[in-house]
Amino acid sequence: MNKSRFFLPVILVLFTLTGCMYPEEKLMQNQVPYKDQIDSVQSAVDQYRETSGGLLPIKTRDAETPIYQKYPIDFKKVVPKFIAEQPGNAFENGGLFQYVLVDAETNPTVKLLDLRMADTIREIKMRIKANGYPPFKDQIAENVYTIDFKKIGYKEEPVVVSPFTNQNLHFVISTEGEIYVDYRSDIYQAMKSYGKALKEGEDIRGILVENSMFVPAYSLPYTIDKETNEPVFLAK
Repeated sequence: MNKSRFFLPVILVLFTLTGCMYPEEKLMQNQVPYKDQIDSVQSAVDQYRETSGGLLPIKTRDAETPIYQKYPIDFKKVVPKFIAEQPGNAFENGGLFQYVLVDAETNPTVKLLDLRMADTIREIKMRIKANGYPPFKDQIAENVYTIDFKKIGYKEEPVVVSPFTNQNLHFVISTEGEIYVDYRSDIYQAMKSYGKALKEGEDIRGILVENSMFVPAYSLPYTIDKETNEPVFLAK
């Protein structure tokens, strides 16, 4: 028997199986947040900061950029000197997350921003633009409204999955027509186990960030209503 005739089909089968598995494994790496990846990026940021006299490896954003989107990490400044490569789940590497810094001025800390929310917001904005006018529904705070999604062609209300609680979160719209994710239910859950006093009139979104890998992307500021002890939108 010619052994080469036997080994060739086996090699082809193995090659085919490997080729099928790799994209699936790669896709999983792009979609899953890993703490060790965040730790590696944090180490790279710390090293860059130490060798650059306190500068941060971030992309430039204007002053009006929302706080949790304001300090995205510029991997070109840390790869390969301080970290071998970009994490597989980073946006720059085809992943679902943008690596950002919080407390940039006092204690630069690496967190993740879930970009899947941006896709849904983009779709909602496109439908609003086609409709010609924002579909305001009920006012829930000063300059903040729920959205009448039926007026822009939705059969069911779109939601996003919270990176903090894995619960569905809803969208709201400002009087300027900007779309935001509503994190009140997440904040309420976090408040139950938060051991520090919260001050009325101060932005309390930090309680979500403190013990999580994530930031509350595309959010408005919240504060606490001392009468009800519930989170409410912080008036500008």
